[in-house]
Amino acid sequence: MDKETIILVLSCLGIAQALFICIYLITLKRKDGNATFFLAFVILGLTIRIGKSVLNVYMDLQPWQRNLGLSGILLTGPFLWFYGKVLLSPLKTIPRKDYLHLVPFALFALLCDFIPNTGSLTSYIIYLMVFGHLAVYVGLSFKIFYQYQGKVHQQRAKWFRNLVLGVGLIWVFYMGNLAGIFSYYIGGALFFSLLIYIFSFLFLQKHAFQLGKYNTSTLDSSASERLMEQVKTLFIDQQVFLENTISLESIAKKMEISPRKLSQVINENEQTNFSDFVNSYRIEKAKVLLTDSSLQNEKIIAIAYDCGFGNVTSFNLAFKAKTQLTPTQYRNKFKGK
Repeated sequence: MDKETIILVLSCLGIAQALFICIYLITLKRKDGNATFFLAFVILGLTIRIGKSVLNVYMDLQPWQRNLGLSGILLTGPFLWFYGKVLLSPLKTIPRKDYLHLVPFALFALLCDFIPNTGSLTSYIIYLMVFGHLAVYVGLSFKIFYQYQGKVHQQRAKWFRNLVLGVGLIWVFYMGNLAGIFSYYIGGALFFSLLIYIFSFLFLQKHAFQLGKYNTSTLDSSASERLMEQVKTLFIDQQVFLENTISLESIAKKMEISPRKLSQVINENEQTNFSDFVNSYRIEKAKVLLTDSSLQNEKIIAIAYDCGFGNVTSFNLAFKAKTQLTPTQYRNKFKGK
């Protein structure tokens, strides 16, 4: 298999994968307004443009066919902007008047048979105008990102930023090709395929399209850190972890926040769940008691209860998971020190 065949296969696989993602996103039951629908059309617009690049290398396309492929760029920009507005801002959909931004795409597609695409100066000017149109919307999308990045979940903001960067890099490649910087025209299709494979991987990991467990949270990083400090203060000053009836709900009630928000704060700042977070404090307390010379004859089960554990089995399991030693081994190791 020669190099040209390999490039063709990889490019076609990327296009096929992109079309699959588009269909999936369009048919997906939407819980986030029109966000996934808009994302589908971002990918579709790029797929139309990249598909034209692949066909243009291996087939002799007519001017109107090349124009149809070029129109995909006019579709990508507005939908990228729509996607950012719905994904990051409080909007669940966009005002109807914003759909007027799709007029350039509609006109270009309808007039594709009359628009010059023959390599003339006029053709180049039109080509530059089309990609200038995309540049404007990439800029508007970055503006949306910077406006709302501190007001939404970090994973959501990073996903949109990376998407805009990916579209921007495709823009850079085609402009570089036009300027003679990148001579390998089909490289744009290969780069697009790489992006689609990355998006697909994120999809399979349920990070990009579901955007994590807390994808609808408006808790920003600074507020999350402040709440985490309050949680730690509560645990240290009041030693609430010693209560064997402690729960996510009871601590959330003390802090006057929702259990979901408390769970998010602990997950984001400590990279652990509530149960393990509580156990970490209990085990630190147990270490102190196990090495206290005045408590050398204290039974392990009594220490387990004193530290908030409901039974000795869960204490032993949690202690060994944290220290790689059983409570008895830990006591013997540090006896007399």
